[in-house]
Amino acid sequence: MERNVGGLDRIVRGVLGIWLVVVAAAAYRDDNPGRAAIAAVAGVGLLQNATTCFCGGNYLLGIDTTTDDD
Repeated sequence: MERNVGGLDRIVRGVLGIWLVVVAAAAYRDDNPGRAAIAAVAGVGLLQNATTCFCGGNYLLGIDTTTDDD
């Protein structure tokens, strides 16, 4: 897989991913398992994108947010 996530896009995905995992934990604690599951899946997905620098959605749409100066 070729990298297609970088720079500010990667930072935003990481921050939103962490935030969604916290939302999932709070929803689970408040006995709302549906909201917890949705937030957890979305958060883990964003964290996976930020960690691997690859997003399938970006790939399908032809979007590349990496820079050539690595």
